[in-house]
Amino acid sequence: MKDEKAEFAKRLRAALKAADIEASAAVVEKRFNSRYEGAPVSPQVVSQWLNGRVLPRQDKIRTLAGIVGLDPKELQFGGTPKTGEGRAEWANALAQQDRVMIDGYLTLPAPQRKLVRELVSTLAEGAERK
Repeated sequence: MKDEKAEFAKRLRAALKAADIEASAAVVEKRFNSRYEGAPVSPQVVSQWLNGRVLPRQDKIRTLAGIVGLDPKELQFGGTPKTGEGRAEWANALAQQDRVMIDGYLTLPAPQRKLVRELVSTLAEGAERK
């Protein structure tokens, strides 16, 4: 089990680097807690993930995978996913200002993210009617 934890930590650090996210407990903790619907985690817990001492639960791996733009199975087990659209493909197709906006959205607390989603949905419905 120790090797599994170390390999996960290695994949997580590499994925953070590829996503241009600093692999520090404080940075990852802030991004994680802004997206995770459950109880917030501490920087100490994130440090344990990054250093291969603890393997996160599956729901937390899904959130981490979303942060770095990987399939959860790829982050957890390695390799390349066989099916599905990777986040990197659509993210690379966005203009820089759109990527900055989405990154900003991901740092918002859950109630504010919900408000933004509702606003975009309302605007999109109005655009469809025209």
